[in-house]
Amino acid sequence: MSETVFQRIQAEIDANPVMLFMKGNAMFPQCGFSARVVQILSHMQVPFQTANVLEDPELREGIKAFSNWPTIPQLYVKGEMVGGCDIVTEMYQSGELETLFAEKGIKAVA
Repeated sequence: MSETVFQRIQAEIDANPVMLFMKGNAMFPQCGFSARVVQILSHMQVPFQTANVLEDPELREGIKAFSNWPTIPQLYVKGEMVGGCDIVTEMYQSGELETLFAEKGIKAVA
């Protein structure tokens, strides 16, 4: 992976308290897993940014290497990799996601 992809990814994560690397975008998710995470964040009224890995093959491979995580979507909160669809869904259902946002100082609705 080129250093510039990792730098771009890090810059996105640094610039956005809640950053979702996904297939498609928040308005038009292009896979069910990405759509689910968008749905959860939207329901919690958490402001978030997205990066569409389908538009950029280098980003698509780069994010997997960057996080050492094989699947997309990937959610980052205040620079920390939270996980993909299953983890985010489980955390949402258990209340852990709300707690994480509160601890990180991000306003969310339960």
